[in-house]
Amino acid sequence: MKPEFPLDRRRLLQAAAAWSAMAAASGAARAAAPARDLSGVTLRVGTYKGLWRPLLTASGQADTPYKIDWRELNNGVLHIEAINGDALDLGSGSEIPPVFAARQKSSVKLVAVTHEDLNNQATLARKDSPIRSIADFKGKRVGYVRATTSHYYLARQLAEAGLSFSDIQAVSLTPADGLSAFARGDLDAWAIYGYNGQLARTQYGARTIKTGVGYLSGNFPIYANPRALDDALRRAALSDLLQRLQRSFAWINGNFLAYARAQSAETRVPIGDLVELFNGRSGDYSLGPVTDAVVRSHQQVADTFLKIGVLDGPADVKPLWDRSFESVLRLPAA
Repeated sequence: MKPEFPLDRRRLLQAAAAWSAMAAASGAARAAAPARDLSGVTLRVGTYKGLWRPLLTASGQADTPYKIDWRELNNGVLHIEAINGDALDLGSGSEIPPVFAARQKSSVKLVAVTHEDLNNQATLARKDSPIRSIADFKGKRVGYVRATTSHYYLARQLAEAGLSFSDIQAVSLTPADGLSAFARGDLDAWAIYGYNGQLARTQYGARTIKTGVGYLSGNFPIYANPRALDDALRRAALSDLLQRLQRSFAWINGNFLAYARAQSAETRVPIGDLVELFNGRSGDYSLGPVTDAVVRSHQQVADTFLKIGVLDGPADVKPLWDRSFESVLRLPAA
């Protein structure tokens, strides 16, 4: 009998090897590092429903020597606003919100980057729609989420088809409102990411026209509060948390069913839908340090938004990136 949720055996073996190497490296790093009493530290950490909080628990990384005050915020813009207002120490999101943060001189630093699935960043059409390609979007009602990955890849997909936002009836909606509009038939197409896109496919028969592959880098920055970075104890706690998250992201690839169960308990998305997303992923999950390539990719996003008129002037993203955690996040050699 086949397993209920088949996973790729080769990827499981690769993930297990990577996990072992990371665990060994992490143990050595902890042994070499001077002990700090972090029991009085509370980190204010932004999370998305079903992501970091259940991930740390499922992967066995939740027993931190400091407290975590989890704050659920459902988009990267909110994470950056909270950090800028000193209401959050760590958050995350896509490359897009920091582009606007750079333009507005917001107080935020980008300290690491995760690599996640791009096949769940998709441009969808209704099952009864005559749309078969992006070129068919002309004159149609197309939903998206402003200042997010969906805004960016939709703009690039339109440009590739010789269209722009002025050629469609663009409707900016939150993910939840977009799902409702799509279900009612108020949208012909929808550029969306994550669980809501999967629900549109499984519950309403949405068809995938394009995914984010080839349009997005797959880099998702981790945002940090500069005030926390300047505080020795909070910086130590952040360093520990980033390493725990790095181990957790490596763990996902060989243990996704366990993670899916934890996600489902928090999101109420069926486990089978989550595993289906994982099995169709564009690549494995990981968390790594800031690199030159990461910064170049981010600048390309900023330049594209300037070109299509979303920004009112150029944005230099390089000053946002902080490479001081590079040594603790260096990935083990393959």
